[in-house]
Amino acid sequence: MAPTQRRRKIWILRATTIALSLVAGFSYLNWRDHSGPFKGLVQAGAAYAQGGQGERKTLAPNELYQRAWGIIKDTYYDQGYNQQDWSRWKHRYDGKIKTQEDAHKGIETMLASLGDPYTRFLNEDAFGEEKSQIQAHLFGVGMQLGMNKEHKVVVIAPIQDTPASRAGIHSGDEIIEVDKKPVKGQSLDQVVKQIRGPKDTQVQVTLLRGTKKEQVSLMRAEIPIKAVASCEIMPGNIGYVRLDSFISQKANDEMKDALKKVSNCKGLVLDLRNNPGGLLSNAVEIANMFLDRGVIVSTIDSDGYKTSQIASRASFKTELPTVVLINGGSASASEILSGALKDNARAKLVGQKSFGKGLVQAINNLGNGTGVNVTIARYLTPNDIDIHKSGISPDYEVKLSDDDFKTGKGPWWIDPTMTNFARKPQDGKDAQLNKAVEVLNKLLAGTPTVASTGSVDKK
Repeated sequence: MAPTQRRRKIWILRATTIALSLVAGFSYLNWRDHSGPFKGLVQAGAAYAQGGQGERKTLAPNELYQRAWGIIKDTYYDQGYNQQDWSRWKHRYDGKIKTQEDAHKGIETMLASLGDPYTRFLNEDAFGEEKSQIQAHLFGVGMQLGMNKEHKVVVIAPIQDTPASRAGIHSGDEIIEVDKKPVKGQSLDQVVKQIRGPKDTQVQVTLLRGTKKEQVSLMRAEIPIKAVASCEIMPGNIGYVRLDSFISQKANDEMKDALKKVSNCKGLVLDLRNNPGGLLSNAVEIANMFLDRGVIVSTIDSDGYKTSQIASRASFKTELPTVVLINGGSASASEILSGALKDNARAKLVGQKSFGKGLVQAINNLGNGTGVNVTIARYLTPNDIDIHKSGISPDYEVKLSDDDFKTGKGPWWIDPTMTNFARKPQDGKDAQLNKAVEVLNKLLAGTPTVASTGSVDKK
């Protein structure tokens, strides 16, 4: 991989991390019932996650290990288990697991043998975090944070009608202390965790605005989860909707409201760039808003059974000609939606190849406050394309160089310099969005379009 490409991938992942720093604590999951001994979950990227029955007793360390072994045996999508005999692990540590820590290390070692980064052990803290995500709640003060090139934590934007916005915190403010403890040298995640906390508890944040230092005391509250980050009518009567995630259980309602707002436009640009995914049900239901028929997504489980989600008669449909924006940060449920619209010839895709997350995870409750995240299936686009690790290629590629980002030609809401927080999609600088509008206008006019190559499309 060329150095510029490597830096671009790293930069995209960092940008996605910034977004996730805002939503840490959101739910990627939604409970649903299954028959049998498990209660199931539907997770992002077509993930069917499973949780065990309620913890009625504390399991002995070896029982915990054996439960993890059995879950992998029964549900892991690759029944070849990374070319090994899975039974060899069943009694691997007989007589050696004495403590809970021994069980945890044994499980971690066992799972590592699968060579699957998505199949992993969740200790008490990690599993507790997952459970809080399942509840679909975020408690904090309502700031989207980022870290600039000087490793300073800055406010990208306060969220409207939250403690941060009511306290007058501005975009560009630097956070230098949390509860009078300096944040210098800490990671972005560490700072976010200090600011987050239970509802109706206080946190003191010290800000630096220019040369002025100010201490602000904030009462934590539940922060509204917004899936639709932007809904605009652009020049030429073009609708623009940026779907930031599929996490919120209200994402479908938000998307429906956004589509109604742009219903009188000539066409639509749906922006899924840097959207890391969310609930499978959201991806399917939003695809239903665009499709009258056809397969939306298929999953193949450990037994080789293929199950397809088919477009149905939804109560709300949009017939707007549509172009979808994707990039390397578009993953999971974003790829399900964009793949469904592409393969069903419902939309054209513009931008860069998507992330390539085509595996299905399950979160299992092991007991003793721990869990295990297991890959249990893979998913295919309607044309039976396995996009895992390969991603979805756009119909019209618009590559971006480092200089393009520096000069503001990247996604309009991202500023690597962390200095310009007032941009709008209508400002005409976003090269990929400009191409999407061009493609849409030519579709509306019935004129053939030409895919772009190289850096920024110059047409």
